[in-house]
Amino acid sequence: MSGSVSSGKKAQSAHAYTPGLRVSPLSRVWKIRRLPLPGEVLVNKDDKVSYDTIVARTNMPGDIRVVSAAAILGVEPEELPIYMKKKVGDPVKKDEIIAMYKAFFGLLKSEIKSPVDGYIEHISEVTGQVIIREPPIPVEVNAYIPGIVTEIIEKEGVRIDCAATFIEGIFGIGGERHGAVYVAVDSPDDELTVDMVSSKWKDKIVIGGSYASAEVMKKAMSVGAKGLVVGGMDFKDFSDFLGYEIGVAITGREDIPMTVIITEGFGKMRMAKKTFDLLKQNEGELACIDGATQIRAGVIRPEVIIPKLDVDPLSLPEEAEIYVGGMQPGTKVRVIRAPYFGALAKVVSLPVELQKVETESPVRVVEIELQDGKRVIVPRANVELFEW
Repeated sequence: MSGSVSSGKKAQSAHAYTPGLRVSPLSRVWKIRRLPLPGEVLVNKDDKVSYDTIVARTNMPGDIRVVSAAAILGVEPEELPIYMKKKVGDPVKKDEIIAMYKAFFGLLKSEIKSPVDGYIEHISEVTGQVIIREPPIPVEVNAYIPGIVTEIIEKEGVRIDCAATFIEGIFGIGGERHGAVYVAVDSPDDELTVDMVSSKWKDKIVIGGSYASAEVMKKAMSVGAKGLVVGGMDFKDFSDFLGYEIGVAITGREDIPMTVIITEGFGKMRMAKKTFDLLKQNEGELACIDGATQIRAGVIRPEVIIPKLDVDPLSLPEEAEIYVGGMQPGTKVRVIRAPYFGALAKVVSLPVELQKVETESPVRVVEIELQDGKRVIVPRANVELFEW
């Protein structure tokens, strides 16, 4: 985000650069696929990969179990090593005896069994505790998009490039999914209704028009749909669907088998014709979708990626910015933060002077006119360029 201001005695004007959502019929899309901890990269540079190719693997440390061994045996902490049947580094099985105390010629016996499979990580002569580490948890990272490995990040991951139709949404829930595009409506104005849901939706990325309710989401998930993409939904529908309240700051980690993306905003909102037409043209094609959304520093948008395997991604330009353009009176924008989240508007003016907002911080603002004719002033950071 950047801005510039020019001023003079007779007139003052301002120019701001505001990113917008990208909707592209063909572009070079790239993804960094990175492990949470150092591990092993399984592919080489220039390899061609499918979306489900495992590109890197590592092991996460297992959980620990702390056993108050000295207290259980009734011995002093410094005596504990004498009664241990296992030493540091030894593997153990659940219910295997790891320590034993005998007295009175074996008539009095106390023993400790391992609560889990794992290995002995530490024996403390100070606290009298034994720490057992459970087996490591294998973690694998797949490619997510089919394409070409263009970079190897040693012991961490890879970069993958592919040629694709690329559509960004404004809000979503749910993680990475794959499925064939299925357009369930005839027009971007049409709503998805419960009676439209059928077994045809199973394993599909279902495209709607202007709206889908919580009931539609629930039924779509029950028939096995992998994803749902529509113009708008009520924010309350997301909470009703999930069964708990969610925020709009960070999403994508919800424990659900279906990903939901809205392309325009909250409420009943007609899907942009360009977006709908692109999805319709790609009906039946494999789509890679991700509902992860972050509306704050380091913005992350939900996305629909439809790979074009017959196009060499390296033949396409690599765009550093998704989209950048000038904002001036008359420019069409969309509001991306409350209280007008998702609203479409036109720029009326760009005041040069900094103004205080609710946080009491002085920021550059923009005066916009909403579609109902109402004029409001919002921070420039709260809008993005959008053609509608």
